Amino acid sequence: MDFLSTAELAIPVYQLMLLLLISTLSLLAGRTKLALIVNYLFTMYWGFVFNRNILLGHEFEYWYLIYFGFGSSIAILASVGFLIHEK
Repeated sequence: MDFLSTAELAIPVYQLMLLLLISTLSLLAGRTKLALIVNYLFTMYWGFVFNRNILLGHEFEYWYLIYFGFGSSIAILASVGFLIHEK
């Protein structure tokens, strides 16, 4: 578990700027749910897909696959829940 306290994950500045732009535009348009799902998807991408080479070099490889599976299912369920409107 010492890996978690010493890990360095690199995130490109252009991706941070893209996230800031999309989030700001969706919040200004009043689409709070869209901003939430965009932030979640960017976080999941940075945590698993973008830094996959760094993370999978350690002994707990199956935990990252479980993380990605749960993250994907949460994103799908949240998207479906955001699309359903009760009147």
